[in-house]
Amino acid sequence: MKNEKSDYLEELSRSTQRLSLNISKPISPSGAITIDTVEQWESSISSNPKLELSRTILNHQDIRTTLQSRAAKIADAHVFNTNLDFKTGPITNQKSSGRCWLFATTNVLRYNVMKKLNLSEFQLSQAYLFFWDKLNKANYYLELSIEHADLPVDDRLVYHLAEDLISDGGQWDMVVNLLETYGVVPQALFPESLHSSLSSPINSILKTKLREHALILRSLASSLRSSPRALSEEAVLATLRAKKESLMKEVYTIMSATLGVPPSADEKFVWDYYDKDGKAAKWEGTPQEFYRSVATDKYPPADSFSLINDPRNEYGKLYTVDKLGNLWGGRPVLYVNTEIEQLKNAVVKMIKAGLPVFFGCDVGKFSDRDAGIMDPGLFEYKNAFDITFGLTKADRLRVNESSMTHAMVITAVHLDSSSKPVRYKVENSWGETAGEKGWFVMTDAWFNEFVYQVVIPKALAPKELVKVFESKDKVVLPPWDPMGSLA
Repeated sequence: MKNEKSDYLEELSRSTQRLSLNISKPISPSGAITIDTVEQWESSISSNPKLELSRTILNHQDIRTTLQSRAAKIADAHVFNTNLDFKTGPITNQKSSGRCWLFATTNVLRYNVMKKLNLSEFQLSQAYLFFWDKLNKANYYLELSIEHADLPVDDRLVYHLAEDLISDGGQWDMVVNLLETYGVVPQALFPESLHSSLSSPINSILKTKLREHALILRSLASSLRSSPRALSEEAVLATLRAKKESLMKEVYTIMSATLGVPPSADEKFVWDYYDKDGKAAKWEGTPQEFYRSVATDKYPPADSFSLINDPRNEYGKLYTVDKLGNLWGGRPVLYVNTEIEQLKNAVVKMIKAGLPVFFGCDVGKFSDRDAGIMDPGLFEYKNAFDITFGLTKADRLRVNESSMTHAMVITAVHLDSSSKPVRYKVENSWGETAGEKGWFVMTDAWFNEFVYQVVIPKALAPKELVKVFESKDKVVLPPWDPMGSLA
C-alpha cells in the first residue's frame, strides 16, 4: 500500500510539472477577442502561402466540391467482388421526409417479395407503415404524458419528450412492432400522398395539437387526483385514457385527411399485378398475411436484432434507451454493443448468405450526395485550412457531434486478398439523382467512424452476442442519449 501511494504521488508530481511547462500567457487576459488577438492570428496566416492560396480560391467556391480529393474519388470505385445473387428495383425516394428507416426496411423485405412473385420491379408501401407509426407515436407521447403528469412541466424529461415527439425517424425494433402488428401492403394498394413525401406541414400541426393534448391530460390528472371523491389510481387512469382517445381522434382526422385511410391489418385486399414475364397474376389476403407469407423468408424480422458500436460504453452488454418507442407496450428498442469488427463480420456473412443488410449511420459526415461517396479522406480540409480533426468516435458521441441519422441497405462488399472489407455498396433512398443512379460507395475507414448499427438475424449472429440479446439484462440509457436518435 505504501509503495502504491508513493508511486501515485510521484506520478502526480510529474504530471503537475508537465502541466506547468504548458502554461502560457494569453494575448487577452480577459478572455474577450481583442484587436491584438486577431492581428496576431492574421500575421501568422498571411505569412503562410498555402493558406493565402486557400483564401484566394475558397471565398467564391463551395468547399464541398472544391476540396474533394481526386485520389479518393478514383480509389472509391463502384466495383464490388462479393454481391447478392438477386437484384431489386427501382431505386426508391423518400423525398422531403425522414422515413429512411422505413425505406431501408421495405427495400430489404422486397427481396423476398420479388423472388417469390417473379417480379422485375416492386415497392412495398412506405406510406402504410408511416401512417401507423406516426399514429402510434402520437399515442405513445400522450401515454407518457399521463404517466409523468405529476412531474413539473419544465422538468427535463417532460421537456425532452415534447421536443420531437412524433419524429419521422425510427429504429429497427420499432419497425418490427409495425410489421408484426400491421403487416405490409404493395405500394399500389396504399400509394404515396403529397404529405407522406412532404411531412413537415402535417408534423407541425400534429405537434401543436399533441402538446395541447398533453397539457389537457396533465390538467385533468391533477383535477382527478385532487377530487374529494378520492378516486382510485385505476379509475384515474381509465378516465385519462378515455379522454386521450377522444383527443387522438383529432390526430387520426388530420392524418387520414392528409395521408389517406390505410387498409386494415386484418382486412383482405386483392392485388393484381404483372410478373417479369408479362403474365398477369393476383394475390389475395390481409396485410398481415402478405407480410408473413410473401415478405418474410426463413429469417423473420422479429428474429433479427441490432448490433451497435458505441465506444463510450462497455462491449458485450445489452442497452436500451428510456422512453423510446412507438407502440405502447410493444417491443423495446434493444442494442447489443460490440466491437466494430463484429459489425463488419456480420455484414460480410449476411452478403455471402444472400441477405441485404439494414444499417444505421451518420450519413452527413465526410460524404458527398452527388458523387455517392462516404469516405473520411474525401475532403482536403487539412491542406486547405492547416487543421486536423482529433475527435474519436466516442468523443463525437459525447459532445453531440455525431449520432445515428440515417438508415440504408448494404447490398455488396469488396474484399481484399485477406477477405477484409475495403468498401461497401449501399442502396440509398434519395432517388436516382443521388450517387451513381441512387447507389453509394462506403469505404471501410468510413464504416469504422460513422456506422453505428447493423441488424442481423439471430441464426447468423455470434452465439455469445445472441446470448447477450436474449439475456434481457439491459443497461438503460437516458432518453436524451445519442443512441436514442432516430434514423
